[in-house]
Amino acid sequence: MVLTKKIVMVLTSTDKMGEDKPTGTWLSEFADAYLAFKKQGYDVTISSIKGGKAPVDPGSIDENTPQETLEAEKYIADTISIEEVEMGDYDVIFLPGGHGTMFDFPGNKKLQRLLREFYEADRYIVSVCHGPAGLVGATLSNGEPLVKGKKISAFTDAEERDTTFDALMPFLLESKLRELGAIVIPAPNWSEYSVKDGKILTGQNPQSTLSVVEQLIRNLG
Repeated sequence: MVLTKKIVMVLTSTDKMGEDKPTGTWLSEFADAYLAFKKQGYDVTISSIKGGKAPVDPGSIDENTPQETLEAEKYIADTISIEEVEMGDYDVIFLPGGHGTMFDFPGNKKLQRLLREFYEADRYIVSVCHGPAGLVGATLSNGEPLVKGKKISAFTDAEERDTTFDALMPFLLESKLRELGAIVIPAPNWSEYSVKDGKILTGQNPQSTLSVVEQLIRNLG
């Protein structure tokens, strides 16, 4: 008997950066992953920091957004709170990005606890673009940063400057991960790129979502 793999996706609940700039989850980073997981027959739970409707960054939708991606927004209209998530129920925790994650992922104690538990239980931690902001506050039981000595891909400082939102960020993600001892491996701006280090899989930007997802699917079998 083959047991269905279970994945929990954790989304940001932050809908603004600065005083009035809207933000949220980058839609394709959620949708591309979610749709690929469902096609594999995985059991997917969608959560967010606060629960309820998870905000979507309006910048992630334009005239070229595929209809299937647009329709996936309905799946995040009523998420469960991260406080309801327990590691033992899942094989994988997946953190899609969007600038909102930079504000509510790093300081969330429940997310930090879950990431420690997933890592120490040898389960998959997967994130893309700004999603690795969740790794910033996570420590192991010995007190060391979870990312210390790990190969990580994440939204780069150069890409952040390209967006012109760098001044609105509480920190630059690539730099912060390096400060914590991560081995950040950047690729040229906006190129598809992902890194695997044990059961930590990370991707650099929205273009890297499917690369990360495909690596995970190959490893889950």
